[in-house]
Amino acid sequence: MRLVLASASPRRLDLLARIGIVPEAVDPADLDESPRRAELPLPYAERLAAEKARAVAVRHPGCAVLACDTVVACGRRILPKAEDEASARACLALLSGRRHRVHSAVALITPEGALRRRQATSVVGFKRLSSDEIQAYLAGGEWHGKAGGYAIQGFAESFVRFLSGSHSGVIGLPLFETRALLIGAGLIHG
Repeated sequence: MRLVLASASPRRLDLLARIGIVPEAVDPADLDESPRRAELPLPYAERLAAEKARAVAVRHPGCAVLACDTVVACGRRILPKAEDEASARACLALLSGRRHRVHSAVALITPEGALRRRQATSVVGFKRLSSDEIQAYLAGGEWHGKAGGYAIQGFAESFVRFLSGSHSGVIGLPLFETRALLIGAGLIHG
């Protein structure tokens, strides 16, 4: 199977390795990821995953292209990828003591050019975070570039009091859905 991963995320590469899949190439799509006006979190994640897959597929004819997008949502609000400490702090303060949803959409362009999709939605509940806990987490730097300002595979996992859904989806690639997509497309055996 000639598989291209349309992602710059080392976590997605590691997650694929957990199920024995090593892409032939890694080629990030590099798209504008701005939400459209009034776009809801799940449709936003699904749109971005499909757009990433399509953008990379044109550069790799005859290959399967796998793309994913993960969105942290508080109600209808799409939380940003934290690029600075202020945005990470605002996300953590918003998520403190409440539940939120993490939507992971996976898109696959088959070697024949067909688009196949799957998605996983998880519910994550954070404990109430003290200002000292938020400050200590920010000082560690794990938040940088992470949707919602946290990485569940790191220290932030100690903030999680409730999780329903896909742990790997919250990290950035839902493995059950991804494997099912690849099996369904005949790219791997079940």
